[in-house]
Amino acid sequence: MTFFSKNITFKRGCLSTALTAALLVSGCSSIGKGITEALLEKTESEDTRLCQIWGSPFPGIESSLKKSKGKTKVLMVHGVGDHVPGYTTQFLEKLAKQLNLNVRSDIDKNIALNAPLFPGKDIGNLRVTRLLNEESGKELIFYELTWSVISRPEKELLAYDTSGDYDFRRARLNSMMKKFSNDVGPDPIIYLGQSREPIQAAFVQSFCWMATRDWEGLPESGKHACENLNDSSIEHIANDDYAIISHSLGSRIAIDGMQRIAYMLANQEKYAKATHKKAIATQKSIEALQSKHILMVMLSNQLPMLQLGRELPDITGQYANYCDPKGDHYSKRMVSETSILAFTDPNDLLSYGIPPGFAEKFLDSRLCSRITNVNINVAKVMDAFGISDLANPMEAHVGYDHDDRVVALIANGVGNEKTLPLVKQRCEFTKTVK
Repeated sequence: MTFFSKNITFKRGCLSTALTAALLVSGCSSIGKGITEALLEKTESEDTRLCQIWGSPFPGIESSLKKSKGKTKVLMVHGVGDHVPGYTTQFLEKLAKQLNLNVRSDIDKNIALNAPLFPGKDIGNLRVTRLLNEESGKELIFYELTWSVISRPEKELLAYDTSGDYDFRRARLNSMMKKFSNDVGPDPIIYLGQSREPIQAAFVQSFCWMATRDWEGLPESGKHACENLNDSSIEHIANDDYAIISHSLGSRIAIDGMQRIAYMLANQEKYAKATHKKAIATQKSIEALQSKHILMVMLSNQLPMLQLGRELPDITGQYANYCDPKGDHYSKRMVSETSILAFTDPNDLLSYGIPPGFAEKFLDSRLCSRITNVNINVAKVMDAFGISDLANPMEAHVGYDHDDRVVALIANGVGNEKTLPLVKQRCEFTKTVK
């Protein structure tokens, strides 16, 4: 529920109201108590929710936590709706418990992000938390990007709609629905406009801080810009392991951010001239980045829908040329591989599986993307007293972060010796090969 941090009482209450109305229409109101008990019994019985995985095996982040060199680092990017720093708390606590990381930093570091291309502009907050297990030596550095500061001022255009001057004219339930709609609906539209580049810059800055510094080297607070990948970053880049977790619109932002980095590295002179800085990356740091395998977890994946009407990246349809060691442009790839793990609940009205051929046609070839689809019911499906196959679409959209199977997959992956029993028992894995 952390992805939509506001009005959560309304969201669950909305489902209850809709369900009550459906019961009245069906003529069952006289036995409402019995129906409620039946629904509870139905949803609390044996959990048979769907969990099907198609794609390549992946290790999860647990396998890299105890490293002789380097750190394991996770960056999280939120989706639509107004967010404030700390929105990942519930997910982070569940992930830490699953990974047996029982110690955390006494403070969180908060960097007010700045970018050379947008000097003086507030483009978001990067909250950094350190988690560890002192006995085993496991360590995780968690980066939480909050970019709502960019979209918040633009939403003020709708403030009158929910002000005291106007809102009292609505029915109470409709008023709550309208406030929710005005909070989450504008963000995809805003992202398509002039705020798109600052939001992408917020991601690039977050990735830069993750790639160039460890916990001790990060500022505790204040406004800062991470300007380049230089030779001092090589050891971090070469030895650290990266994972990026995103939700809904955040998945589009994350993949666009990665494609932006690929474009910037290939066009350094252009960006150096625009920012009056030296090259944004040294050749050695680029070579270190090219050895990286990056895991991207997309919760409530929306890439297919948010691709509609968009221009293609500069380089597509050339996976073999850039990602095969024998390819003509292998030396120009951005990373060794980007493993995309796309989660979607079939009852989530706003998420989509990634179809075959999508990466080759629509994603920058320099990312060397490999896709694994996870088709999973995070919302329970109910069937009682004539109301069949009913699932809460809101829970299906926001429930990924507190689903035990989702956390287990992120922590330990699938198709490997450390895959957790929960995943083996509750999920069906089909390995695919090229």
